[in-house]
Amino acid sequence: MEAELEKLSLIVSSYDIETLKKLGGVEGVASRLRVSLNIGVETSDVPSRQNVYGSNRYTEKPFKSFWTFLWEALRDITLIILMVCAVVSIGVGLTTEGWPKGTYDGLGILLSIFLVVVVTAISDYRQSLQFRDLDREKKKILIEVTRDGSRQKIPIYDLVVGDVVHLSIGDLVPADGIFLSGYSFLIDQSSMSGESVPISIHEGKPFLLSGTKVQDGSAKMLVTTVGMKTEWGKLMERLADGVEDETPLQVKLSGVAALIGKIGLAFALLTFMVLAVRFLVEKVLRHELTRWSSNDAMTLLNYFVTAVTIIVVAVPEGLPLAVTLSLAFAMKKLMDNKALVRHLSACETMGSATCICTDKTGTLTTNRMVVNKIWICEKTKKAIFHNTGAEVVKDECGKKSILGTPTESAILEYGLLLGGDIDKQRRDCKLLKVEPFNSEKKKMSVLIALPGGNNRAFCKGAAEIVFKMCDRFIDLNGEIVHLTKYRTRYIMDVINEFTSEALRTLCLAYKDIEDGDEKDNIPDSGYTLIAVVGIKDPVRPGVRNAVKTCLAAGITVRMVTGDNIKTAKAIAKECGILTADGLAIEGPEFRNKTLDEMRHIIPRVQVIARSSPMDKLVLVNNLRGMFNEIVAVTGDGTNDAPALHEADIGFAMGIAGTEVAKESADIIVLDDNFSTIVNVAKWGRSVYINIQKFVQFQLTVCVVALMINFITACISGSAPFTAVQLLWVNLIMDTLGAIALATEPPHEGLMNRPPVGREVSLISMTMWRNIIGQSIFQLAILLVFSFTGKQILRLEGSDATILLNTFIFNTFVFCQVFNEINCRDMEKINVFRGIFGSWIFLGVITSSVVFQFIIVEFLGTFASTIPLRWELWLLSVLIGAASLLVAVILKLIPVEHKNTKHHDGYDLLPTGPELA
Repeated sequence: MEAELEKLSLIVSSYDIETLKKLGGVEGVASRLRVSLNIGVETSDVPSRQNVYGSNRYTEKPFKSFWTFLWEALRDITLIILMVCAVVSIGVGLTTEGWPKGTYDGLGILLSIFLVVVVTAISDYRQSLQFRDLDREKKKILIEVTRDGSRQKIPIYDLVVGDVVHLSIGDLVPADGIFLSGYSFLIDQSSMSGESVPISIHEGKPFLLSGTKVQDGSAKMLVTTVGMKTEWGKLMERLADGVEDETPLQVKLSGVAALIGKIGLAFALLTFMVLAVRFLVEKVLRHELTRWSSNDAMTLLNYFVTAVTIIVVAVPEGLPLAVTLSLAFAMKKLMDNKALVRHLSACETMGSATCICTDKTGTLTTNRMVVNKIWICEKTKKAIFHNTGAEVVKDECGKKSILGTPTESAILEYGLLLGGDIDKQRRDCKLLKVEPFNSEKKKMSVLIALPGGNNRAFCKGAAEIVFKMCDRFIDLNGEIVHLTKYRTRYIMDVINEFTSEALRTLCLAYKDIEDGDEKDNIPDSGYTLIAVVGIKDPVRPGVRNAVKTCLAAGITVRMVTGDNIKTAKAIAKECGILTADGLAIEGPEFRNKTLDEMRHIIPRVQVIARSSPMDKLVLVNNLRGMFNEIVAVTGDGTNDAPALHEADIGFAMGIAGTEVAKESADIIVLDDNFSTIVNVAKWGRSVYINIQKFVQFQLTVCVVALMINFITACISGSAPFTAVQLLWVNLIMDTLGAIALATEPPHEGLMNRPPVGREVSLISMTMWRNIIGQSIFQLAILLVFSFTGKQILRLEGSDATILLNTFIFNTFVFCQVFNEINCRDMEKINVFRGIFGSWIFLGVITSSVVFQFIIVEFLGTFASTIPLRWELWLLSVLIGAASLLVAVILKLIPVEHKNTKHHDGYDLLPTGPELA
C-alpha cells in the first residue's frame, strides 16, 4: 500500500499524464483507492484511511515545556554572575562566621534569584500557552467535501485520501489531488513554483498541488496525497519554522531597554568604584592597607554583589515582556470576542488606526439575505435552479439546507418556496458551461442543453449590467415582447425603486441558442428578461453605535461596496456612515479621477459604490500615501487580497471570507461583524496605553533605585538596599508590574480620544512630568530618612541601623505599590476608576503587599530586615500613599503642547469639575 501511495504521489507531483491514463484516468485511481466519485468516502472509513494513508497534518515545531522556559530564564548573564557571587559569599561566610550564620547572605541571594526565575518562567510559559491556543485557532479551516453521498463541510485536518473536495474562488487547495470536473478553473501556483501566471486546470492537465490557490472558477478534486507526503508538506519539512518578528513597539522598547541598561551599567560601575575607593582610603588612614582579612574580602564581595544587582534592577527586561504580555492578553480577549489576531503587530497598529474602509455585505449587514421584492414572469424557477452556485444538501437526519453565498442561497431558497424541484430540473438538463460570478463581471452565466436538443443560456447578476444585455422581456401573458423605450423606462423605474429601498437588485435573464449561433459559447447580448429580484440584507444590530464610536474616536469609516449607489447610500445613511457633507461616488468615476482630483475628493469620500477590488486598493494606497493615514481594510474575496495586504491592518471575514483573503489578512473577524472591528481598535489602544503606563512605572522605580544607591554610596560609603532587597524590587518592577499594568482592560474613555500618530514618541511629556515628579518625591523622602532617620524616628540601641534600613526598604516598596496605582491613569486624577474590574491588577498589588510583609517580618535572616513596630508599618504605608497626593498635584501642572493637543495625540487635560 505504501508503494502504491508513493507511485500515486509521484504521478501528481511530476504531472505524469501518461501514467495516469494507463491507470484508467481519475476513475481508475478512484477504483484503486476504493472510493466512489459520486458517494465519496464513507465516514466509517475515515479512521482506517488515516491509519493507512496518513492524516492531513504537517509536522509542527515541538512545544517548549515549562522546564525549557526555566532554563532560559536561568541563563541570564547578570543572574549567573549573582549566583557565582552567592556561592563565593557562602564559602567566605562559612570560614568567617561558620554554619549556619555564614550562609545567610548567599542563600538569600540564591532564593531571590530562584523566585525571580520561577515567576519569569511561569509568565513566559503562560504566554506561550496562549499563543499556542491562538495558533490552533488560526489553522481551523473548513473545506467542502462529498461524503456518504452528501455535500458537507469538514475541518481541513480531517481530510483523507479518497475524499472528493469542492473548490471555488479563493480556496486554498488542501491536499494533492486530481481534477474531476469543473468550469473556468484557474490555479495560482506562485507559492510552489514562483510563477505568477495562473494555470488552467482541466481533464488534459488535471494535477493539483497542496498550498496553491483557486483564482477563478470552481471544480471537484479527488484527494490522492495528504499531510507531509504532499509537495507542500515536503517543502515545509525543509523549512525551519519561522518565529514571528517583533512588533514595532517591541523594537522601540528594546532600544529604550538597551539605553537604560547602559546607564545602569555606568551607575553600577561608579557605585562599585566609589565604595571600593572609600574602603581603601579608610584602610590607608587606619594604616591597615597591608593587613587583609576574610572580613575585608567579604566587604568587597558585597560591594561587587550590590553593583551587579544594580545592573539587574537597571536592565528593564520587563519592557519587551510587557508588550508581549499586553498583546497576549489582548489577543486572548479578542479571541473570546470573535477576532482572531494572526499577526501581533496588527493589534498594536489598530490602536493608531485613523480610517476603516469596510465592506457592506456581512460586515455592516447580517449576511442573511432573503428575497424581499420581485418583479416576476414565467420560467423563473428554471432560471434560478440552473444558474446558481448554491446547492441543496441533506444531513444525516434528512433535513435540507442550502450551501452557497448569501445572495445565491436567497434566490435558490425563493425558488424552492415557489414549489420548484431542483433535482428534476437538473436531471432533465445537462450543464455544458459555467462562467462563475466574480467582482469584475458582476454576473454569473451558464449554458445548458435542454431535453429537446437545443441549448439555452441563463444569466444572473447586477441589475444595470444584465438589463443592458436584454432586448426583450416576458410580459404578464407569458409572451416575449421587445423592450421599447417606454418599457425600458418602466423596468428601470422598478430597479430604481428597489435600490432606493436599500435592496440588492439583480436581473434574471435567458437566451435560446439557435443552431446557426455559436452553440458552445455563452452570449453577451440578446437576452430575454425574466425577473428583477430585490434582496434585503438587514443592517446588523449595534452597527450604528459602533460607527458612532469610531467617529468619536477620530476614526473615519468609509464603505466600499459592489452594490448600486442608491442601495449603498441608503445603507450608509442607516449605519451613520454617510453624512450631509460626505460624498458617495461610483467606482468607475472614482478610478478615472486624476491624482490631483483624488487629493481633493478623498477626504470627503464616505461611500464608493459599484466598486472593483482595484478601487479599494487605489483608495488604500492614496489614503496612506497622500494623507499619511493608518488604514484598516475589511475584505472577504480573493480579489480583496491586494488591498488587505497593502493596508496597515487587514481584516478578513471569518464566515464569508475566502482562504486567500484570510491568508492575506492580519486579523480574521470570526463573526463578520463591524462591531468586532471597533472592539479590536479599542483593545489596540488599550495595548498602547498599557505599555505607556508600565514604562512610566518602571522608569520611576529605575531612576529612584539607581540614584538612591549611588548618592548614599558616595556620601556614607554604603548602599541602603541589599542584593536580596534589590532583587525583590526588581521582581515587583519587572514581571509583577508588567502583569499588573499590561493586562488592564480597556475603558470607554479610550474611544473618546484621537488616534496616536505614526511618528509619536512613546514617552510623552505627560509621562516625563509624572516620572520626574514622583522620582523627586521618593528620593527626597528616602534620602532624608537615610541620613537623619534615627533622629526623626528616635531609633536607639544596637539594632537601630538595621531597623532604619528595614524601614527605608519598606517605605521604598510601598512607594512603588502606590505609584503602580497612580500609573493606571497618566492624566486623570481618579486612578481608582474600574480598579475592581481588573482582578489581575488587584491580585498583583495584594500579592506584593503580602509578600513584603512576609519578607520584613519572617525572612529577615535572608533579606537583612528586622520586624517593624506597627507605628513604622503605618508610617511606611502613609508615605507610600502620599504619592497619590503627589500625583494629583503633578497632574495639575500643564505640560508643553501644540495646537491644543499633546504631542502624543491625546486631548489636553480638562479643567474644572470634569477633571476627575
